[in-house]
Amino acid sequence: MAGQQLQVLDALDVAKTQWYHFTAIVIAGMGFFTDAYDLFCISLVTKLLGRLYYHVDGAAKPGTLPPNVSAAVNGVALCGTLAGQLFFGWLGDKLGRKKVYGLTLLLMVICSIASGLSFGHTAKSVMATLCFFRFWLGFGIGGDYPLSATIMSEYANKKTRGAFIAAVFAMQGFGILAAGVFSIIVATAFKARFDAPAYEVDPIGSTVPQADYLWRIIVMVGAIPAALTYYWRMKMPETARYTALVAKNAKQAASDMSKVLQVDIEAEQSKVEKLTESGAGGFGLFTKEFLQRHGLPLLGTTSTWFLLDIAFYSQNLFQKDIFSAIGWIPAAKTMNAVEEVFRIARAQTLIALCSTVPGYWFTVAFIDRMGRFAIQLMGFAFMTIFMFALAIPYNHWTHKENRIGFVVIYSLTFFFANFGPNATTFVVPAEIFPARLRSTCHGISAAAGKLGAIVGAFGFLYLAQNQDKTKVDAGYPPGIGVRNSLILLGVVNFLGLLFTFLVPESKGKSLEEMSGENEEVAEEESAPRS
Repeated sequence: MAGQQLQVLDALDVAKTQWYHFTAIVIAGMGFFTDAYDLFCISLVTKLLGRLYYHVDGAAKPGTLPPNVSAAVNGVALCGTLAGQLFFGWLGDKLGRKKVYGLTLLLMVICSIASGLSFGHTAKSVMATLCFFRFWLGFGIGGDYPLSATIMSEYANKKTRGAFIAAVFAMQGFGILAAGVFSIIVATAFKARFDAPAYEVDPIGSTVPQADYLWRIIVMVGAIPAALTYYWRMKMPETARYTALVAKNAKQAASDMSKVLQVDIEAEQSKVEKLTESGAGGFGLFTKEFLQRHGLPLLGTTSTWFLLDIAFYSQNLFQKDIFSAIGWIPAAKTMNAVEEVFRIARAQTLIALCSTVPGYWFTVAFIDRMGRFAIQLMGFAFMTIFMFALAIPYNHWTHKENRIGFVVIYSLTFFFANFGPNATTFVVPAEIFPARLRSTCHGISAAAGKLGAIVGAFGFLYLAQNQDKTKVDAGYPPGIGVRNSLILLGVVNFLGLLFTFLVPESKGKSLEEMSGENEEVAEEESAPRS
């Protein structure tokens, strides 16, 4: 079996960690940096959009986005991402990783800038333009998931592959931080230049006209890091695994990797031709053979990512209540528009700094020691425990003196999401499927995750509403309440723990060993010829 492995792939598997590994992490990771920046920054400016475009004369509170508009602005990018994951995942296997890779980045750059240029005479037209471009921004972001994960897994060595793929994903943490820090800086500058009274003092004067530039600047800056890495993405050679195993060009693969690894590699074209003749690796996605070999692992990767994202994206619901509860964000009417952006950005940045970012890097540090399975199982287990710890004595947490405890447990839940399934669900699908279907299967798994995100972000927005009709947020029907929502999320995390048992461990194994591509060849060769 080992004899079937091409020298070029062996060389990649055993290569020492080199400079090109780090450049690949940065080039692939910048897409995720931009992704996190773009998806995160919109949550910082939605309150401002409400004040600017939905102001009601004489109202006691500042204007807010109506529920349907708020859902569209926040959710349309998620829908675009889901579509992009499926489309570019499939395209990455059809045309090659590299050809499609620059396209996703271009889409992100153009749509980030266009989002900030959303103009119109009415609130509706501005929001419609913004939603249009955010959908296509999401589409580009979606393509980055399967392509970045696949490229990194195909470039990495056996020993540290998990850490490299996780490091690409962990760039999201820096994207979130960058969105928060940049928003704080811009809001501080605007506050110093255009001072305004609080809403309760002067409802109209509290939102300075220049605030319309504030959200546009925050949204558009997301294009800069993506644009900076475009040149380097175009310079990256196609991965050897795609060139040799899918495009069947061993000579090209050997010459590309000789340059990258700076060693001489034999081309072994005859070996590739032999594999082609033997008919190895021919089965497609919708075949009985695929179902037998990879059906359960694919169910494992899709279901765990789906369940994780329901819990992960529902956090946005509780964040605003938590911030208000611990006094980080005062009542909206006591602030002017720019001050509110500053306070929200500061609160979100602190949460990111304390629980989100450290979790990602814990995964990077431990994934190749503990293994993917152990980290995912542990993460889901702790998330289940902490969700129930928040839900069962929920009334206890609502008292003012217990709020800090609530925030600590809440932060731990998301620390273990990131040092747990949020990172591993991204890593594993890039390792366990055959090269010719790797990008497609990763795209399918990621799209299942985004479906979970849509359920988490919107399903729970309605579910978490108070059961009492008089206490619901404006425009919403009564729901099942926050306590019951938290219990439901605990159950979702427990299901994630159970489905983890379908996912195979890939620590320390070569990609061909995991996907069974070497076995396919061995079986074909040992099969009697008619």
